[in-house]
Amino acid sequence: MKLSAACLIAGIDRFTETTGKAVSWLVLAMVLLICYDVAMRYLFQQGSVALQELEWHLFALMFLLGGAYTMKHDDHVRVDILYQSRFVSDRGRAWISILGTCLFLFPFCFLILFTTWPFVENAFNYREGSPDPGGLPHRFILKGAILVAFVMLMLQGLAELLKQVEVLRHKESR
Repeated sequence: MKLSAACLIAGIDRFTETTGKAVSWLVLAMVLLICYDVAMRYLFQQGSVALQELEWHLFALMFLLGGAYTMKHDDHVRVDILYQSRFVSDRGRAWISILGTCLFLFPFCFLILFTTWPFVENAFNYREGSPDPGGLPHRFILKGAILVAFVMLMLQGLAELLKQVEVLRHKESR
């Protein structure tokens, strides 16, 4: 593999690892927020629409921005009937990953980016906020995270694709 491809893989992996670890702190923030919200509601009869919205905003960010990290660590959902079979070689697994990335991951990410762009652009143009009284004012930022998340997923998909190409090249040289 050329040095530039190896550097690209390392750079994407480093970026994904850093963002994944940063996003993991949102879990702690969400747990603390939910505990506070529940205590305020049940002990002091004080509910807050903004706190409830913040809870689902944090969950959405964890889910969206953690996708690339999950893919990097091979913890994503996939149908492993063929992939994990003892009858499939490392080359076969590499081909399954390459085909899955090219036929499913990339087209799906392009579809999401293409169809979501006007939705997000509209939210930013109008500085969309919560329609609920007492809700959070900057919902457009959360909607922008959809685009960021799928670009990150595509980048990590590219790194995984290059890794599988390397597996094929390495196996051919033996």
